[in-house]
Amino acid sequence: MDGSDILIIGANGQLGTALKQKYPYAKSADIEELDITDQKSVEDFDWSGINTIINAAAYTNVDGAETLDGRRTAWLVNAVAVSYLLKVAEANNITLVHISTDYVFDGTKSPHNENETFAPLSSYGASKAAGDILINVSPKHYLLRTSWVIGEGGNFVRTMLKLGQKSINPSVVADQVGRLTFTSELVKSINHLLSSQSEYGTYNLSNDGDPVSWAEITREIFKLANLSNRVTDITSDEYYKDKPQAAARPLNSTLDLTKIKATGLALNDWRDNLVAYIKKELKT
Repeated sequence: MDGSDILIIGANGQLGTALKQKYPYAKSADIEELDITDQKSVEDFDWSGINTIINAAAYTNVDGAETLDGRRTAWLVNAVAVSYLLKVAEANNITLVHISTDYVFDGTKSPHNENETFAPLSSYGASKAAGDILINVSPKHYLLRTSWVIGEGGNFVRTMLKLGQKSINPSVVADQVGRLTFTSELVKSINHLLSSQSEYGTYNLSNDGDPVSWAEITREIFKLANLSNRVTDITSDEYYKDKPQAAARPLNSTLDLTKIKATGLALNDWRDNLVAYIKKELKT
């Protein structure tokens, strides 16, 4: 699969960048060519020759979505735009691949399976849940629900590594538990589902391995980078007590990976991908 019949939306983000590397012949469009929040722009776009849309675009500013303007933008990008894409996908017999998040859940169950009832804690989570509901009316779709994404661009691993290199001893949340999802695993999973023509529907997707807290991940980052910084465990309540505009986060983000593994996909342990990621970061 060379990707020449694929359109990548959100091609400049963390996932979009990885997708372009995997599918160098894929099409992509910037906002001047295709504004997915504008119904006419979506309807007027030339969809000929496109068999798959991979929608990697999203409003992901979780705290920003708690503001009035941010809430509007989150719903426009994460829900309304999805409805526009669904219409053209159905009209042109196109498969739609869409990325979702564990934030559609409240984090009280462990692990989260694909059939769990939505209970978002934040405006961001609610807007993504709305997009998920819309996607599920489409007969040809893959909805990949993921968590804690790490790729090119700003992310938690890079932030902690920079703090460590500045000899800062951070206080890190220890009561939010889950697994990292590297964009390489997301791309591998998307390619697997498409090339194997797996059954359409919703699939949880993260790296494999033991679920851990952000504090434990930070210790692993420092160890791999040969840094001796100390990490102080704190609760979510302690971390956000001086951030009244911060959105609530699910304490448990661990996803049940049984369904996607049953398609024959082998997932990397997050620790193995973290090793490779840190090595690459230290070389740049």
